[in-house]
Amino acid sequence: MEMKTGVVLVAHGSREPSANEELVRIAELLNQDPDYQIVQPAYLELAEPDIPTGIDLCVKKGADRVIVVPYFLLAGSHVREDLPRLVADASARHPGIPIRLVESLGYHPVLTDIVLDRVNAVLTSDEKQEEE
Repeated sequence: MEMKTGVVLVAHGSREPSANEELVRIAELLNQDPDYQIVQPAYLELAEPDIPTGIDLCVKKGADRVIVVPYFLLAGSHVREDLPRLVADASARHPGIPIRLVESLGYHPVLTDIVLDRVNAVLTSDEKQEEE
């Protein structure tokens, strides 16, 4: 029998609801992948659900293992200290359910493509304005 994997996508959280909604939209896109039907957004602070609740929701939905994905570009203290502590606490709450923390987005070649895409979009827009 194949293990059912839950993914907790973690962001910092914001008082601005539209900022938090971006994580929800990413989670919805990931949830379309048939291999990951339990995808839960969660936030470190300032928004709900918090990370422990996000992990608990994955387990409640039937996840046999949980992967916690920091949706952070930089591995600051939240990624290096807070998230490992929260994952360890969740592992103690859910013995027998592997709960793993993966690397933050950090350095990845695809991020270069995204940065260049954003830069090129502005340059293209500027060029169109100059032509007018």
